[in-house]
Amino acid sequence: MSDRQTAWQAWLSSLDAPRQAVALSLCAQFEALGALDGADWARSEISEDLPHLARFRLLRSLWRSPIDCWADPGALDQLPAAQRLVAAGADRADLVLLARAVAYEAVFTTLEELDAGGDVNVSEVGVGWVVMEAREDGSSTGRCLSGLHEELLTMDPSGRDGVDLWR
Repeated sequence: MSDRQTAWQAWLSSLDAPRQAVALSLCAQFEALGALDGADWARSEISEDLPHLARFRLLRSLWRSPIDCWADPGALDQLPAAQRLVAAGADRADLVLLARAVAYEAVFTTLEELDAGGDVNVSEVGVGWVVMEAREDGSSTGRCLSGLHEELLTMDPSGRDGVDLWR
């Protein structure tokens, strides 16, 4: 057993039975979503009361849908401008990289605005926003998802931290 596994088992055994069940469930959910360190994520969520599973799910979803979807066969064919560029001799792989990079930047900027909690370009104070974790029934847990833009690159499902976007 590795040091990491030993530490996980020791920490797990320090919990009461209901919290052990939650920890094991969280670990399994993280691993099912592709996290290599599901036990670490679960331990942090429970110990620090942070909504890591919600953060992980949201950021991975944003990679899969608006960013990585451009690599799907036929995705570029939906865009007349891309069709014209390919017909004019543009490299399809370069257009996919461009579309993915633009999508990444749009997602990153949106997350940055959400994390700011208000429009930083407007001097009036009035309203703002916050991203909250929700239960299955849609009710709020009261835990904020903050710093989302800071972790977007690390949630790249390829494990390459977005390096493919800038090659």
